[in-house]
Amino acid sequence: MSEISKYSELVQTQHINTAGTLFGGNMLAWLDLAGVKAANDFLKQTDAWGVVTRAMDKVEFKEPVFLGDWVNCESKVIRTGSSSLEIEIKAFAESKDHGQRLACTANITFVAVIRDDEGKLVKFNHNLNCE
Repeated sequence: MSEISKYSELVQTQHINTAGTLFGGNMLAWLDLAGVKAANDFLKQTDAWGVVTRAMDKVEFKEPVFLGDWVNCESKVIRTGSSSLEIEIKAFAESKDHGQRLACTANITFVAVIRDDEGKLVKFNHNLNCE
């Protein structure tokens, strides 16, 4: 079974939209980073150089996130292919003013990569199972 990886960001003024909440594009970038961390943790015993994002699915913004909130992501590998990994991510917003709440969820698919003899990134068959 896949372990849970954690990644956090503090919402600052440059992250706020005109509605006074976290700009959705920042949340998407943080979800992607949280997924990369989970994928890299999962692949650490392989020769993989890293991962690239293949697809973002099932993104759901559930609650607004405000200036000063911490966004704490929990991610885990839920499915694998020969070179791909599907990561489930839950982003929780937390502050004294607004408490803790599930703010956003997503599933992101990544592909493991390795550098070839010419230094180009190519697909890497990790052949790992998440169960």
